Amino acid sequence: MNRRLIHSQLLLVFLLFTVLFFPMSAQAHSEGHSAGFMHGFTHPLGGLDHLAAMVAVGLWATQMGRRAIWAVPLTFVLVMVLGGFLGTAGLAIPFVEQGIAYSVLVLGVLIAAMIRVPIAVSASIVGLFAIFHGYAHGAEMPPTASGVAYGLGFAVATALIHLNGIGLGLLCQNLFRDNLRLTQRFVGGIIISLGVYLCLS
Repeated sequence: MNRRLIHSQLLLVFLLFTVLFFPMSAQAHSEGHSAGFMHGFTHPLGGLDHLAAMVAVGLWATQMGRRAIWAVPLTFVLVMVLGGFLGTAGLAIPFVEQGIAYSVLVLGVLIAAMIRVPIAVSASIVGLFAIFHGYAHGAEMPPTASGVAYGLGFAVATALIHLNGIGLGLLCQNLFRDNLRLTQRFVGGIIISLGVYLCLS
């Protein structure tokens, strides 16, 4: 492995962890806001599991390219809102935390293995995981928050995190064009590691 590739991979690690961890600082600055939108907006930013999965959705969508770049993240956001409604309604869904943790692991495997499937299949996969993420958001809505504003908040935050993942994926394609397959496996490996950690914690 040449020195340039090693330096590129170190830069990629820095960029990936910046995308995953920097938004968490926003949580500390939003405490005390009673508006439902801000509570909803900061909720996805406060958990490594949500961040990793949503970045991974954007990365996988970019990896597949074409219509998947917008169709896969959009499916996640729309189905997540449905899951949020189920959470606020108090309907019981089993294995929510496990579903969220496994979403990170599975998406990491899909990225590392460079799996390309039809849009309907990829949308179904992320839609399944989105139910768990949305349910967790909805179940933790503050009792004084407006449901509409809270839901809009976490939907906007999720879309922005997806855009971060898409941007990171496009950056990889441009910066590491000569070693793209290795880079994608490398990024997928990092997300798999996070998934394993979340599943075991």
